Amino acid sequence: MNLFGGYKASKLKPQLKMAVTRFQIAANKKSALSKQQIREIATLLAEKPNPKEEKARIKAESLIRDDNTVEAYEILQLTCDLLAERINLITHSKECPPDLVSSVSTLIWASTMVDIPELIEVRKQFRCKYGKQFDDDAIMNVGGVINERVAAKLSVQPPSAYLVQTYLEKIADEHQVKWTPKVPLTAESMADPTAAPIGYSVPVGGGSGLNTTSYFPSSNGGNKNVYVNANHPSAPPLSPSFVIPPAPSKPSDGKLKSANVSVKDSSVTGPDDDVDDNEEIDIYVPGVPRNPPGNSHRRVKSNGEDGDDDDNGNNDGGSSQINGSGGGEGGEESYEYLAARFAMLQR
Repeated sequence: MNLFGGYKASKLKPQLKMAVTRFQIAANKKSALSKQQIREIATLLAEKPNPKEEKARIKAESLIRDDNTVEAYEILQLTCDLLAERINLITHSKECPPDLVSSVSTLIWASTMVDIPELIEVRKQFRCKYGKQFDDDAIMNVGGVINERVAAKLSVQPPSAYLVQTYLEKIADEHQVKWTPKVPLTAESMADPTAAPIGYSVPVGGGSGLNTTSYFPSSNGGNKNVYVNANHPSAPPLSPSFVIPPAPSKPSDGKLKSANVSVKDSSVTGPDDDVDDNEEIDIYVPGVPRNPPGNSHRRVKSNGEDGDDDDNGNNDGGSSQINGSGGGEGGEESYEYLAARFAMLQR
């Protein structure tokens, strides 16, 4: 039993006609996209100060491939039209007619290279008609029977660097873009595919746009690349140096001096002495004991005389005490008492 249900002319001819329409739609779509790609390439070549040459070359390769595909589609359309017109000859011939071997083999081979679903059904019909061996020979291009132009246009090989450069020059000329390639082609590299991008068209420090340095590949065949600055065409500019201030040193006594207040001690230095106003002097203020040594249960009066307190902490003289609360609530001295005590210590 045949896997594909057998050959049917009533099924092959409509598929050939629908394939022609499908080829036309796909070709029109690629042609419209090609016009958009041309505008994008012209924009990349016109960018200042550094044209996006490498990206333009990649897009040019895609443009060339689309052009080749459209060209192959048109040839395949003619092939489908021819086979549709000779459907009766195909139906009544047990073997493939010699003048149609190339056309039939080309459609079978192209069904694996293009995204046209109708060609899959066409291939099935020819396989049922002429057998599996004929189908395998067409896929492998045994005897070189496939259309050479279709095989070349649908090839997976990338275009030559010379063809890519020619496309870029024509696009720049049509859109009036003044562009010259930074890396000229040599006689040895014209037939080879375009070299892989190394980033010479990518500006240095392009994120902020502050770096005016440009990068150029070495033209002498060496491995050394060259950075060129707009103002100093010699070497890449050095990055700005940032100095981190040192941490303040810790004195030998383990205490850090205060940097907020500068105090001038007039009791140690005379009025005529040369004293640096910015000199920092440490002032040690002793803590006030609750009962000063040698003056237990004593309080300072407002007139500077000492008054004895009894065991209850009351002033017998009845005069106004500096410590208005007689030691303060909870054993805490008042601000007036601490100020008077500090003045006494200064004397």
